[in-house]
Amino acid sequence: MKKSWWVLLLLSVAIMLPFVIPYLTLNPASSRIEVSSRTIQYPALVSHIILAFIAMLAGFLQFHRTLRRNKPSLHILLGKVYAGSVFLSGGLALIVSCYEPDFGRTLSFLFLDLLWLITTAMGYRSARKRDWQSHKQWMIRSFAMTLTAVSARALVPLLILLYLLLHRFALPGGRMGMIEEVLDNNIWAALILNFVIVEWFIRRPKREQVSL
Repeated sequence: MKKSWWVLLLLSVAIMLPFVIPYLTLNPASSRIEVSSRTIQYPALVSHIILAFIAMLAGFLQFHRTLRRNKPSLHILLGKVYAGSVFLSGGLALIVSCYEPDFGRTLSFLFLDLLWLITTAMGYRSARKRDWQSHKQWMIRSFAMTLTAVSARALVPLLILLYLLLHRFALPGGRMGMIEEVLDNNIWAALILNFVIVEWFIRRPKREQVSL
């Protein structure tokens, strides 16, 4: 398998694991976001995060070329795990979004969630119709949405640097104001970045494409 696959997998796990681990304690006090409901919001949040992490791991295995070619039955099983995790996690994300007080963040989460669900549904539908070329393209798009959570966190240092450059290294809203503005926009930035990359990858001439 190509080194780029392993690099992206290890980077994604390294970036996401510190955000996932606190929720494995099932302790609302360990939540990285404010919890206003321990009976609905917190269980939905924990389930959403764990299922999204499972979807990410299953998605990487889906694009393991050797596994896909030599173990087609396992590829199908992992595809079902991936799609099921996305649909469940995406549904729970709609509940979690209702508890986000910031409208801008809520809008970005909802937009990402809908794209995640739609691209995955299209990939599943094309597989059912045995349209494998369309299936491959939609699943690439779906996985790009899955990795938006990774991109959003990876972009934070760059967005902070951009913020400082645009404000000539001043902090008009203070340090916390800067962090709030960055976190209000990192999902949008990651969505745009992932969308541009994945559409370029899918639409470039076949002779230039790298086999997955």
